[in-house]
This record gives sequence, structure tokens and C-alpha cells, in this order.
Amino acid sequence: MNQPDALERKVGARRDRASGLQETLLRPNAGLDFQSVLREVVVGACALTGARQGGIAVLDGSGQIQDFVTHGLTLDESNVAEVPEHPFGSRQLDPLPSLDDVANYITSVGGTERSPEPTSFLSTVICFQGSDVGNFYIANKEGGGVFTQADRRALEVFASQAGAAIIYARKHDRRGEVTIDLESLINATPIGVLVFDGRTALPIAINQEAKRMVSHLHSPEVSAEHLLKVMTVQLSNGLEIGLDRFPLAKVLAGRETVRAEEVTINVPNGRRATALVNVTPIRSDSGETESVVVTFQDITPLRELERLRSEFLDMVSRELRAPLTSIKGSATTLLESLYTLDPAETVHLVRIIDSQANQMRALIRDLLDAARIETGTLSILPEPAEVAVLVSEAKNAFLNGGGPDDISMDVDPDLPLVKADRTRIVQVLTKLLSNAARFSDESSPTRVRAVREGFHVKVSVAEQGRGVRAQRLMDLFRKYSRVEGTEGGREVLGSGLHLAICKGIVEAHGGRVWAESEGPDKPNWLSFTLPMMEALGTGSRTLSDPSFTQARAGEQVGVLVVDDDLPTLRYVQDALTNAGFAVIAPGDPEQALEHIGVSKPNLVVLDLVLSSTDGVALLNAILGVTDVPVICLSEYGRDEINARALEIGAADYVVKPFAPTELVARIRAALRRHATPERREPPEPFVLADLVINYAERRVTVSGQVVQLTATEYNLLSEFSVNAGRVLSHDHLLRQVWGLWHNGGGGTIRTTVKRLRRKLGDDAADPKYIFTVPRVGYRMTKADTLAEAHH
Repeated sequence: MNQPDALERKVGARRDRASGLQETLLRPNAGLDFQSVLREVVVGACALTGARQGGIAVLDGSGQIQDFVTHGLTLDESNVAEVPEHPFGSRQLDPLPSLDDVANYITSVGGTERSPEPTSFLSTVICFQGSDVGNFYIANKEGGGVFTQADRRALEVFASQAGAAIIYARKHDRRGEVTIDLESLINATPIGVLVFDGRTALPIAINQEAKRMVSHLHSPEVSAEHLLKVMTVQLSNGLEIGLDRFPLAKVLAGRETVRAEEVTINVPNGRRATALVNVTPIRSDSGETESVVVTFQDITPLRELERLRSEFLDMVSRELRAPLTSIKGSATTLLESLYTLDPAETVHLVRIIDSQANQMRALIRDLLDAARIETGTLSILPEPAEVAVLVSEAKNAFLNGGGPDDISMDVDPDLPLVKADRTRIVQVLTKLLSNAARFSDESSPTRVRAVREGFHVKVSVAEQGRGVRAQRLMDLFRKYSRVEGTEGGREVLGSGLHLAICKGIVEAHGGRVWAESEGPDKPNWLSFTLPMMEALGTGSRTLSDPSFTQARAGEQVGVLVVDDDLPTLRYVQDALTNAGFAVIAPGDPEQALEHIGVSKPNLVVLDLVLSSTDGVALLNAILGVTDVPVICLSEYGRDEINARALEIGAADYVVKPFAPTELVARIRAALRRHATPERREPPEPFVLADLVINYAERRVTVSGQVVQLTATEYNLLSEFSVNAGRVLSHDHLLRQVWGLWHNGGGGTIRTTVKRLRRKLGDDAADPKYIFTVPRVGYRMTKADTLAEAHH
């Protein structure tokens, strides 16, 4: 065989190998991994150019080595090739020319004498769509020759094929990362996902939410495949069918897509789940269904919420219907037997109507509060408040409402001041006390405690009888809730409304509400926090500080105690003396006015139930000669007398029996309120048509005639006149005129306004002075506005 024929066969073999390699590169899904493909490229390039050695360095986006593939190098040579300054260096970015004197080049770039010396060398940059992705090297041409221009063009062709393989591999890696991310997202989504094979209708993929729903439906000993065979599906139209007849079968056949179908899944063990289902077939280019994706959202909790809402509305209807029935029955009896009933019976029926109307009003007020909380329109008017006083007021309101008097209070009277809407927080405490009494054993006292906790004061109320599992404690504060007890019992529906209102009010103050248990057969503590004044940047002084307990610099606070019951007098005197007050106790109520003029006390404690004189009349006389706060001592069942005392101008009242800490706390609170700057009254009289208010003399005249007003009536009229033209809400008037929360609420204001209008000769239907703003409060006309109207 001659030499030209051998050379031609050799060249033909190399071309055939290069052609096969090109076919491999053009079939990226042929099954070869990334490094195997690059190694084939290097082998093909070496075969076509006659190089005994070659290598490809793959670079990442930052220019750093990502991979390095070689051919024809020994292990030691491969290690040397990793050296950056070597011609095969994996970080050599610039292509090298074809070098005949390679030894001189290696020395010039810092190589050592021990570095391998290729007899010939050729390199090029691997570039794909304008981006450099690596370098391609070949070396040591067979026979000791040098690489030709044809070899360079061949190397560039192979480099372009290598660039395509590198880019494809990167896309494949990114596709794998996206697939992993997508799988993680699907597993984390709260929507159940099931993928069925389009030919076999068997599940081939399921996410965590779908597994959760399936685990809820079947027992551990039953497989998911068996569950699919025995479950039935109830459609939104009420039709119940087996899974083999469910529209999924039609979808698998490629005939139907389901969108937002509400279904209820039932299994033989009695368990069920309601879900919103979407079914989507995935079809091939030929139209065949390859797979089916089923997504479903568990709406069982929503259906349970709807059921509880329906029960709640039914409960509200019954709660409103019961007092309405009593009111209707009593009113009908009065109308039909108006002239034949005994006066006592008439009064009894009227009282039934009044009490049942109050019950309806309380329920409607709770519903309105709940609506305001949900819409974010609940308004509060916070002010500095003493926790002990708030707890005491709530206790009195609770007892006056018929609650049991076995209440254990652990409240430090020297707790820091908190910022609170007095009316709202007392409402919260009253509801918590009622809730505790409702679910506690009759023999167990209702416990209340208050402690400092960081920058908040924590108030807690214990309920002794209802055992609630720890994981369901927070469900107590949901409006629609039925919480199972530890022994399977359920709470009476409706208590959730009261506690939900408490939660909304406390959160509006910037506090938080929670429930905690001390363990099985131990009480549940319902707690809430209120921010301290210190945390709000307004100081943390308590009412026991000198600024509150001293009315004049350098003087001890004097308290006049008026009572003709010697045991009570001694009890109060000892309590106040131990608290640091200077007590004046004449023992004879008729000497009270004289002692006020001589001793000039800072506060008066007056027993409304006196044997020698009328306590209310004496209160009126005391308020006529001094403006110091008066705290009244009263008894249970004297609601009308207590309300009358507040209307006249009493600062507060305490119901017997009371603890010394409670009385001291109320006195300090009254002194603090009295010490705060009052509204600034104009120096000039207020003139509005025939009405003249002389602030300096506290005298009111209409058409020149002096109008006799009680202290409360005058304060209310003064508040109207100072804020003439502004709408004053009920809450504003209660705070500015009465100064504390009490059971009367808006009814007390309306009663006082009615008396005030009558004395001023003002007609509510056609008012000249005081105008009613429905569902808000009252407004007094400015003097100039009315004068212009007359002109």
C-alpha cells in the first residue's frame, strides 16, 4: 500500500469521527453527561488536527474556573495543567498563538525548568453568541510538526460546538434549579395539588397540603390508593357519586375541565372534607391527555365558621326575643288592666319593662362595639388612670349587676399609672368578671390580680371551672367560637362575643390579650396589658407621690370624714391615717359645714346613709360651700341614691363593705383629677339671646331671672358654653363633667340635659341653646351665630 492511500484513509477516518462527534453534539438529549460531551469534543479535535493532547477550560460568569476537561495527559501533567501560568493553565483567558519555540514562552511567563515542554501548541477562545465561556487548547502535533491554519479553523469549529454544549448545560442546570424551586413552592402552598397519569388515572405526584387532607380522611392502616376507590364525592348540586363517576374520569378522557367546583368528600369511616376543586388536563401536541392536575382548597374551616355565625345569629335573635317578649307582655297587661291593677303590680310591670329594655340595650351595644372593632372605627379616649381604681369600679359595676360578691383582689395600689380609656377598660374588666363568674364553681372565689410587667401593667382574671385545652385557649377570644373543655364539654355559645370585644378594646389601647392555664384542673387566667405612662414618655408617678397627695406645698392632705356610725367612722379614720392623710372626724354630721369652713379639707368622705339627717341633702349643702371632691359611702341596692349623688356632683362612691386599699385608691384618684388644670373659662360672661352665664359668680340668668342649677347642671352648661359651636360626644361630657365611669352612661347625660333645658326654658323640639346631634352628643350655638340669625 502506497503512502498517499494510507494518508487519505487516515484523513477520512478523522473526518468520519468528526462527523460522528458533530451528530452527538447536535443531539443534546442523547444521554451523555456534560463532561462526557466536552471530553468527546476534545478527543475529536485532537483526532482531526493530529494533536496528542488537548483541554477545555470552562469559565463561569465571573471569569473563574468552573470545570476543566483534558485528553492525552498523564496524572502529573494534568496537575501541572492546573497551574495558571502554564500554557494549559485553566485560568489563561487570552488565546495563545501557535508557538514553535514553546520552551522560550514558558520561561517568559514564569514557568520552571521542570514544566513540560510541548513541541507545538494552539488555543482559541470558546465563544457563544458574543459571550466568552472558556478556552480550548491542543498541543504536541503528531510527528513533531507544527499546527497549520487548517488546524486552527478546525479547532475554532470544535470550539463553537463546545460553546453550544456549555450553554445547553447551563440552561439545563438552571432548569433543574427552577424545577427544585417550583417543587418547593408547590409543597409549601396551602392549596392541595394532585397530579394523575392521563392513561392509568393513578396519582403520580402529591404535595404536602394534599397529604394533610388525605391523612385527615383515612386511617393509617388504609392506603391512599384504597381511599380513592372507596370515597364518594358530593357535588354542589347535592348529587353524591363515586369517584369513578366524578368528572375527573371525563377529564382523563380529554373531554372536560372543572373550575371552582365545590365538593364534599366522604369516606366510609364517617370523616368528610369540603374543598373547592379545579381540574386541568395537560395535553400533548397530538391532543392526547398526558396528565391531569387537580388543585383543591380545604374550605372546611370556612364552612364551620359559617355554621358558627348562623348559630351566633340565632343566639342573638333569641337573646333579643326574650326581653322583647317580656316587654310586650308587661305592656299589654298594663294597657288592658290599667285601671284595675294594684299600684304595686303596676310598678312591678314597669320595672320589668325597664330591666328588660336595659338588657336589650346592653346586647345591642355589644353588637355595635363588635361591628366597630371589625371595621376599625372603635374610638377610645385614653387618659392617665390608676389600675386599682379601674379594678374597683369594675367590681362595683359587677356587684351592682347581681354578680357574686366573693371576689379576691390582689392589686398593688402603688402600681404605675397607665394610659386607658376609663369607660372602656372598666367595661373590659366587668366582662371578664362576668365571664369568670359564669364558668367558675360556685364555691370558688373570682380572683383578680395586677402586676407590673416591663413597660406594661398586666391585669388577670381567673376562671376556676372551665377546663380548656391549652392549644384552644386563644379561641376563647374569637367572636364565633365553641371551645371544647378537657372533659368534652362545650362552653355556652355567645361568651366569645364578650371576650372578642375585650380583645378589640385592649388592642386599641396598644395592649395585648391572651389566655393561659396553670395545668389540668387548674384555673384559666385571662390576662391583658395596658401601657404605662412611663413607656409613653409621660412619667410613671403613682397617686401616692407627693404631687398627688399634697394639695398645698408643705401641707399634709386633709380629709373630712362625715359619718354617725362609730364603727364605720373608726374604720375609715384608721385606714386614712395609716395612708398618711390628716383626718378630721367630727362624729356629728351637723357639724360638717362648720368644719369645712374652719379646717378647709382637701377632700370629704360622706356616708349617704345617715341616721340623723338626709345624706343627699347634706351632700348638696357641702357642694354649695366648697368645690373639693366628695366621695360617698353607700350600701348595696342603693343604685338610685348613688346615681343621684353623682348627678349632684359627687366625685365618686364606694359600696360597703370595702377594703382600705380601695378607699385610699379612690381618694387619691379624686385628688389627682381635682388637681389637674380645669378648663379655662372666659373672663367675660357668656351671652346667648336671653341666656347669660357669669363664670366669676357661677350665676346663670334667663331674661334677668336667676336660674337655680345643681353643681352638675352648672358644670354641664359651662362645658357647653366654653365649647360653643363644637359637637361634644357623650364620652367627652362624661369625662369632663362627671369625671368617672358609672352605670348611667348616656342615660345620665340625657336626664341632666332634659332638666337643664326645662330650667332654661329651652324646647328640645325647637332649641335655642342646646342642640342634639343624633348618635353623637350635643352642641351649643355660638352667641354671634344666633345674633346674626335674628338680624
